[in-house]
Amino acid sequence: MFTGIIEEIGTVRRIQKTRTAAVLEIGASRIQSDMKIGDSIAVNGVCLTVTAFDSSCFQADVMHETLNRSSLASLKAGSHVNLERAMAAGGRFGGHMVAGHIDGTGRIIQTRRDDTAVWYTIQAPPAILRYVVEKGSIAIDGISLTVASLSPGAFSVSVIPHTARMTILGEKKRGDIVNLETDIVGKYVERLLGGPPGSDEGQRREGGYPPAAEASEAEKPSGITRELLLRYGFE
Repeated sequence: MFTGIIEEIGTVRRIQKTRTAAVLEIGASRIQSDMKIGDSIAVNGVCLTVTAFDSSCFQADVMHETLNRSSLASLKAGSHVNLERAMAAGGRFGGHMVAGHIDGTGRIIQTRRDDTAVWYTIQAPPAILRYVVEKGSIAIDGISLTVASLSPGAFSVSVIPHTARMTILGEKKRGDIVNLETDIVGKYVERLLGGPPGSDEGQRREGGYPPAAEASEAEKPSGITRELLLRYGFE
């Protein structure tokens, strides 16, 4: 689990590609202080496992599924990446819950300066936008940010100078692809309320599973319903 507070900007030193996977070698300094083999590191928001390291770099394998779902496939030697170690149990929770499991990618379609801040408007597919809410949290290339506004097919965030300076977001421009991870809480709530088409509850309604009355105790629907949440003020 991560918080979306970037600790360091690393530099890709080398990429070894196979037919369906890759090995990244990333130069870094700060995050090596307590690194161990098997540690989880978020690289542009993607949770990767350390397979080797020394005082100036670390290596991580990138599987086929990860390359397909994220922007890591476009990295090359010299690319800068956001780095964050897994959240320590006794650490401060400065961002929001970030799993490091990318939902997909978005494209920056506009940037504009607003006094000292910079606004980024990001186009994203409906499957991602369904979980994006105004004033809610989203991780962009692993950076915990607040959604400032929504528009058809896109959302916008406002980035303060410190965030732009301490992450690779300050290097991004119109047309660039970014990794997106929506707030995991919304996904769990949707699942408890029945889930999107293709979910267990959806299949149960469509006849794919036995009716709830015939299901085992473990399969029976949760007592949490949309009506119950509305009754207690959740909208």
